[in-house]
Amino acid sequence: MRVNVLGNGDNAGIFKRGTPGKLLICNMPPFEIPRKEVHATCMVDFKMMKALQDGHIQLDMYDWILGTRPRIWMEQSGTFYMKYSHLIKGFYQHVPEYANISGDARMAATNFNCGHMAVHYACAKMKATEVHIYGFDSIFDMNLESFTDLLLESDRSTNNTVRLNSNWRPIWTNMFKEFPDTTFNLYHCHSDIKIPIEDNVRINPKS
Repeated sequence: MRVNVLGNGDNAGIFKRGTPGKLLICNMPPFEIPRKEVHATCMVDFKMMKALQDGHIQLDMYDWILGTRPRIWMEQSGTFYMKYSHLIKGFYQHVPEYANISGDARMAATNFNCGHMAVHYACAKMKATEVHIYGFDSIFDMNLESFTDLLLESDRSTNNTVRLNSNWRPIWTNMFKEFPDTTFNLYHCHSDIKIPIEDNVRINPKS
């Protein structure tokens, strides 16, 4: 089975609507996609939950797959949970051991970002035989800019960009190793990927 995972990086537009396969998106899609074309949106952050609760963002048009922190948020806010429970396709709280980059287990969930969770869910829960990954620019460039940054404030200073990328990138290499029978297709504007990859990873440069 093919699963497409759409991130929010500058090159997300390489993905075209109508592409075969089930589609997972990360938080808000970078362009309008109807509900019928989206399997679910994946969310892992407290700040997304707060934005939804405060009404700054609307995601009522999609089903939700939520990570550990959104689960905590729901448990602490019963009214919020009751309002949106019909949208929750499921909770996915698994954080692999290799997300513990620094040796501080408490930071593993922070290191395991929304894109990581979406791809891992596609492999572990949806049993994808091939995962096609779009808009994950940080794997290829020192570029963490995201469409979500237009909606939620994020620290994209040089120091924080370097720190986050040094935490995020090793997780990808380990995830590709974890699922050797899954083929991962990465799409970007060039093929100069910045992480070690396995034989099950394909790079597809697109203009």
